[in-house]
Amino acid sequence: MAATDSGPKSRLARIGTWFDERLHFTESILPPIVHSVPSNAASWAYVFGSATLLCLVMQILTGICLALVYAPAADEAWKSLLYLNYVQPLGWFLRALHVWGSHFMIALMTIHLVQVFMFGAYKYPRELTWVVGCLLFILTLAMGFSGQVMRFDQDAYWGLGIVVSIIGRVPLIGGELIHLVLGGPIIGAETLSRWFALHVFVLPGLLLGLVALHLWLVVKIGINEWPMPGRLVTREKYLEEYHQLVAEEGEPFVPDGVQKDVVFAGIVLICLVACAAFLGPAGPNGEPNPTLIDTVPRPDFWFLPLFAVFALLPPYMESFLMLAGPPVLILLAVALPFYSNLGEKSFKRRPGAWVLVIMVFLILGVLAWLGTFSPWSPHMSAWSGVPTPPQYVQGRSPLELQGALVIQNKQCRNCHSLGGTGGLRGPPLDDVAGRLSHDELIRQVLQGGGNMPAYGKHLSPEQVTALVAFLRTMVPGGEPPEHNSTEPR
Repeated sequence: MAATDSGPKSRLARIGTWFDERLHFTESILPPIVHSVPSNAASWAYVFGSATLLCLVMQILTGICLALVYAPAADEAWKSLLYLNYVQPLGWFLRALHVWGSHFMIALMTIHLVQVFMFGAYKYPRELTWVVGCLLFILTLAMGFSGQVMRFDQDAYWGLGIVVSIIGRVPLIGGELIHLVLGGPIIGAETLSRWFALHVFVLPGLLLGLVALHLWLVVKIGINEWPMPGRLVTREKYLEEYHQLVAEEGEPFVPDGVQKDVVFAGIVLICLVACAAFLGPAGPNGEPNPTLIDTVPRPDFWFLPLFAVFALLPPYMESFLMLAGPPVLILLAVALPFYSNLGEKSFKRRPGAWVLVIMVFLILGVLAWLGTFSPWSPHMSAWSGVPTPPQYVQGRSPLELQGALVIQNKQCRNCHSLGGTGGLRGPPLDDVAGRLSHDELIRQVLQGGGNMPAYGKHLSPEQVTALVAFLRTMVPGGEPPEHNSTEPR
């Protein structure tokens, strides 16, 4: 008997008891794990939520590993991704797991939301569960976009520029929001640091907190039963009928109800590894270059519908629909259980739900297809491409006016201010002719210098001539423009 008591199993039991006396596992953690669920809820239709949770765990693990190598600096981020792709052993596979994990997570969460909607699981008493789920979906999309920014390639750079152009349209506080998002007036080192913090700390923290709340609500309120036609949801009888159903036909979630979840999670994991191994990571594409404003940025697949909408909107509708459209759609989705929370649950007796889901997916599919070739839009007139102040174009020659158009079209005011508006990275243009001579202006434009990139390969000789002619008119009050000391005035 003494030998049995001192065996390995007995020692493990004593260790387990020691921890349980201090952590109260059997009192606090074990009951939610083995809680009873309706037997008809142990279905393949209910596996998408747990699979989404698996993808979140994969994203956290792979993200931690990537953060050990990734350099969140504007001049090093692109290089660090190349290092991961081509130098670090299996770095490409780690990046691929992270990228495809993001795609899988968004896809599975989308299916999960649709399943919850079709099964009427947002109705009483699970309104708050639905609201938290919608917030989780929004945060997951935000994680996907911030992850694209982390690539900091040509698509990420100008895609972020498009987002900033939309933010800049917010009345009264647009400029302050731009500085908050970018960490300054332009996309630079501060921008990437802020988005890195958002992607690695802020959004994951919010996700984990909301996931914990979501799981707590599911455990406390119960998993939605399979919707039976004719079984209506009423405030008076639903909870009583649900608890009776669980008492009569329920089964413990672990080990009975979780079996299909485990099998499906294994299938998802195999598919994720296969996609990562055979399809590889995404990008990075070309190195970010602020002079290549004629580039055609494309977001990841999940944001192509939104990109297409913005591209196809007529200019006079852009600001209103960009600022009002997404908040209204989010508000309608979040408010769904508050204006439709009773009555029929079964998708067999809710034809309107079928019509809505099919219509939404058709619209999103068509828009995603259009987004693959739609033009770059919106124009960045809400950022630092604001119109040139009238006093700088009045009385100018045709050549000088062409130079003003170059300033406008090439987004020079992302870095330079004119009339007090524009970027602050470079010096203001209002008095540039008082500081640089004709030849110095040409050399600065063609070769760059300081923080300014070289535009020699991106401007035609005619554009350079017109641009310099316009800049030569930018002198402080009444003074003659700067000239070479070897030349007569």
